[in-house]
Amino acid sequence: MDKGGFTMKFLQAFQNPFYRVGSTQLLLFFMGWGIWWSFFQIWLTTKQGFSGTQVGTIFSFGSAVALVLMFVYGSIQDKLGMRKNLLLALIGLQIFIAPFFTWVYVPMLENNFFLGAMVGAIYLAISYLAACPVFEAVTERMSRRYHFEYGQARAWGSFGYAVAALAAGFLFTINPYLIFWTGSAISAILFVSLLVWRPERDTKNLAHYEDKEESRKDNKTPSMREILGVFKIFDVWKIILFVVMSWTFYTVFDQQMFPEFFTRFFATPEQGQQAYGVLNSVEVFLEFLMMGLVPVFMRKIGVRKAILLSCAIMILRIGGCGLVTNPFGVAVIKLLHAPETALFILAIFRYFTLHFDTRISATLYMVGFQIAAQVGQIIFSAPLGALHDSIGYQPTFLVISGIVCVASVYAFVVLRKDDQCVEGQPLEAVLE
Repeated sequence: MDKGGFTMKFLQAFQNPFYRVGSTQLLLFFMGWGIWWSFFQIWLTTKQGFSGTQVGTIFSFGSAVALVLMFVYGSIQDKLGMRKNLLLALIGLQIFIAPFFTWVYVPMLENNFFLGAMVGAIYLAISYLAACPVFEAVTERMSRRYHFEYGQARAWGSFGYAVAALAAGFLFTINPYLIFWTGSAISAILFVSLLVWRPERDTKNLAHYEDKEESRKDNKTPSMREILGVFKIFDVWKIILFVVMSWTFYTVFDQQMFPEFFTRFFATPEQGQQAYGVLNSVEVFLEFLMMGLVPVFMRKIGVRKAILLSCAIMILRIGGCGLVTNPFGVAVIKLLHAPETALFILAIFRYFTLHFDTRISATLYMVGFQIAAQVGQIIFSAPLGALHDSIGYQPTFLVISGIVCVASVYAFVVLRKDDQCVEGQPLEAVLE
């Protein structure tokens, strides 16, 4: 597709009210999360003074709680279908992020680290860590039912995160708590928008945009036996192992290690934090563009090749940061995050809806991708934090890159080809 044709289709998508709703809810959710999450590791190390091992413990606790919640959330959302009761409950909790950090989390971490880490893990997992894939799954289901491209809607989530990360770099240097209070305010706006903006109530919108076949599938609510049956599918376990050995390390690298690693290149912590905020926002803005382009690219090369390509970029990016010794070179390599993330997230989601029953897509996405990644974080966060404390950041990055390389070879062997065992939505059925 030429650039003009892509731009025209991208602009035409705004005529669809369901696309606007899906895009807005992802935009605001990722803004409200990114405004503080993008600086969470820096906040833990520079403002609270925690070591790499302690930071790894905090992330591991959060992953452990999210692990359980993700399956619960996926099951509930598959039962709810298109209803947003769960989303509203989660956003209601997100509104309290600032009061929690200001008056609960910090005092508890200071008085009893492990108790504070556990309480924080419970709140953050309930409100954000396990909530993120629910927002994505609901929007993906909406895209199939109301004829718009999920990748283009998900792109607005990346855009929101980019704007938030840029703002956070400046807010954090003024007062670290501003990032949390801004997050609370954005969540309040999101809550109101979901309550009042409901295009499905207009019969004209339904007549024009609704896919009747997808609606019939959604109306056939999966039984709990079908949902639990996910764990009996051997091919799902193959994907779980692949995700544990690949996406896990993307998360550990980006959230647990890279922020402080990058800021160390600068003369003062404040300069490093502002530079990281700018880099993070540029990176995620590029991700926004890639989220719109990848669906087109993926239709040309296929889902399986898109996953393998994302792994190759991951190896290059993490390994490159382990070799380059100046901030400009590290920044350039870090920008490979954009195509890597867009390819992996969109391709793995499409892999599930291509090869498995779409009625349980939320559960499959939770179990096969999100829960698998959380399991990996539980296993590897603290050990990798200890490894970093022992040998430093860059040697640790090279170890991570080597593990992802092994995972990529495994994926080449086990991933189904696009025309094998198509039990979900065929590639031809995707909106052109």
